[in-house]
Amino acid sequence: MEIKVTTGDITKIETGAIIVDFFEGMEHPAGDTAILDEALGGAISQLVSQGEIKGKLSEITVIHSLGRLPAGRVVVVGLGKQAELTQDKIRGVVAETCRLLRQKNVETIATVNQGAGIAGITIEGAAQVITEGALLGVYSFRQHLTKKAEHGEIKQLTIINADKTNLPALEQGCHKGKVLAEATNLARDMANEPGNYMTPSHMAEVATRLAETYRLELQVLEREQMQELGMGAFLGVAQGSREPPKFIILRYHGGDDKATDVALIGKGITFDSGGISIKPSEGMGEMKGDMAGGAAVMAALSAIAQLKPKINVLALVAATENMPNGSALKPGDILTAMSGKTIEIISTDAEGRLTLADVLDYAKKQGAKQMVDVATLTGAMRVALGDICTGAFTNNQELVNKVIAAGAEAGERIWQMPMYEEYKEQNKSEVADIQNTGGRSAGSITAAQFLAEFAGDTPWVHLDIAGTSTTEKERNYLVKGATGVPVRTLVNLVLALAKQ
Repeated sequence: MEIKVTTGDITKIETGAIIVDFFEGMEHPAGDTAILDEALGGAISQLVSQGEIKGKLSEITVIHSLGRLPAGRVVVVGLGKQAELTQDKIRGVVAETCRLLRQKNVETIATVNQGAGIAGITIEGAAQVITEGALLGVYSFRQHLTKKAEHGEIKQLTIINADKTNLPALEQGCHKGKVLAEATNLARDMANEPGNYMTPSHMAEVATRLAETYRLELQVLEREQMQELGMGAFLGVAQGSREPPKFIILRYHGGDDKATDVALIGKGITFDSGGISIKPSEGMGEMKGDMAGGAAVMAALSAIAQLKPKINVLALVAATENMPNGSALKPGDILTAMSGKTIEIISTDAEGRLTLADVLDYAKKQGAKQMVDVATLTGAMRVALGDICTGAFTNNQELVNKVIAAGAEAGERIWQMPMYEEYKEQNKSEVADIQNTGGRSAGSITAAQFLAEFAGDTPWVHLDIAGTSTTEKERNYLVKGATGVPVRTLVNLVLALAKQ
């Protein structure tokens, strides 16, 4: 979909549909909605008086213009109560409206800059979230479908504003929204791919394309190079798969020096069978998405490179499968991590934390000032928070506050979980420095405490996206399948850090 911005008379726009808004509690149309109401001979006012248009959030009313306007339809969307309007509500309403119009085979849409000037929402901010909502809401994954879609595609969305002086702000907002949404959809594409397509080698190929397109520095380390680094925890997971592991290292240089201001670390298990501690067959196909964290940090870096903040960012993904062949890691085995710590394997299905342990240590040795890791780490996280909130764990309150704020701006909810010292007891081993699982009780917390051993004193946040990385149904700008969480949170965080 092409997103454009323009200024002019809304009644003269030739398009398939024009979207205007209406707030709950209003008695009469106002602004652009009133202008179109007059052009339609009072049709909107009549529907308001009849109680069909109430302005409730996500209420959508389609009115055919029947030749009274160059636009074929006028769509009145409810934005809820004016005092309660947020940018995230606009994202969701635009997404749902675009999906509805796509079902009606509308190919071109124009919209007012919904919410601008209300509840503190700027012209630029409104244009950004309209763009995000449209691109995220009509996303679909059809790479392996040969049957033609039942509906067409929306080819163009135009954001209209009457005042020409607002055009630069509209363009800036539209550009940022497009970058964020396209990066999120890239992460969705990667996580939706089946495991026989999105292998570690394919992840490395995606990284190569991103590096070439956005002028990022790239290294892809092979097994022998990882052995030289002593990455025994990561390679322990990889030893059960015929697919060669890849350690993907991407760098964005926007700062004045060579310091690594922040490291973004993503779990990259391209398929997780559970290894010798094999998972039940029911639902195992979902484990193609166990690299969603890795996809998120790679996609986030592509957006960061386009937005060009003055900061240096390192993105790291240890990509491998977790498979149960004859050479696979076994319960009871002991691995030596890159840090020198020894790890007793209780369950080979607690594999993501093993790969992250070595990557966290690598990031520290690269001089990372702060680190954020993203991982579909524990089923316990999905049990605790469902698919609504991402769980956050930290050794630094200041950094996690910034991450939560970045998530709120993106509409990606994050809930901080406890990290009390007592939970460490569950990870104690009698035969090694630490064991790789503390059991079912408080499983997401003990997994985070395991990672904390390798983060050390470096400010660090762990985001467990086991619940939020996928959704089983459409909800606002989320569609069934991979969500792309938390790409936009990570980008917002880096932009905020760059301003400090």
